[in-house]
Amino acid sequence: MIRHARVLPVLVLAPLLVTACGSEKAGDPGPSASASAAGPAAAPGTGELASRAQAMGVAPELVYVTEAPGFTLAQQSVGVLGDDGFSATWVDGETNALLRLAVDRGTITAGTCPEQPVGDMSGERTTCERDGGAWYRTGAGRHEYALPEDGYVVRVSAETDAVPRDVLRAAALAAHRPDAAETERLLPSAEPAPATPVERGDLPSFGDGAPDNHVDVGG
Repeated sequence: MIRHARVLPVLVLAPLLVTACGSEKAGDPGPSASASAAGPAAAPGTGELASRAQAMGVAPELVYVTEAPGFTLAQQSVGVLGDDGFSATWVDGETNALLRLAVDRGTITAGTCPEQPVGDMSGERTTCERDGGAWYRTGAGRHEYALPEDGYVVRVSAETDAVPRDVLRAAALAAHRPDAAETERLLPSAEPAPATPVERGDLPSFGDGAPDNHVDVGG
């Protein structure tokens, strides 16, 4: 006997497909979701990022980059934080406001947040407010967003009067590990700069190039 396959109407298939594939409710991802939205990043343990970071004494997995409208990286600010952490500063070209990114090992919780001063200003009172996956912290005339990661914390901070909270939050949302092009701009080369030969004015352009020690008449 030949059995005819039963064809389900399109209107019946549609909800079945949605159920099989799964669905996710849209919402505010919070600052901690910024890394995945920033595009492909360089693997922290291999390649150019690793070699450049290790040459500086920075753990590759602690190298982050961010961006904010009007702010540009101050290249001379890129450096080591603590034992093997990372820090860099961005400057607003019009107001000279500073936006600091710092990544170092440690944790931050509801219990420890008030104990950790903002901007390393010990003795100052720190207030903490949960904002999505991050902590918004204020103290000593500064404010910051602290994003707890696996074994380390990403912090983006600025002076309270210089950088508005929404700009600070946007910079925290934008924090991510650098891709190859960003690594090129962010970290100095691991290769030592070639030595520049020193020009000596007492070397003649002829003969064996020995210094000219000729003494005039009379000594």
